[in-house]
Amino acid sequence: MRVTPRTPRDQFAAGTEEHFAARLTAPPVEGAANAGLVALVAKTFHVPKRAVTLLSGDTARLKRLAVAGDPDALAKIAASLYGREP
Repeated sequence: MRVTPRTPRDQFAAGTEEHFAARLTAPPVEGAANAGLVALVAKTFHVPKRAVTLLSGDTARLKRLAVAGDPDALAKIAASLYGREP
C-alpha cells in the first residue's frame, strides 16, 4: 500500500500492479496516518479494524498490511478496486 497523507478525503486511488494507493486526511504524525489507513481498509473490505494489521512500513509511505477474513470475499473486493473481476 502506498500512502499519501494530508489529502482532502480518505479514499483508495489508482495504484500499480505491485500495490494499492491510499489517500488519507490524517497527517503522518504520531501514528495518525496509520490509524486512518487501518480504518479505511477495514471499511473498504467490510472487516473490523482488529482484522487489519500493519506488518511493515510504520514510518514509510509504502506499507504492508494483512487483512483477516474470508479470502474469496477479500479477493473480490481487491479486484473491484482495480476494476477487474476476480
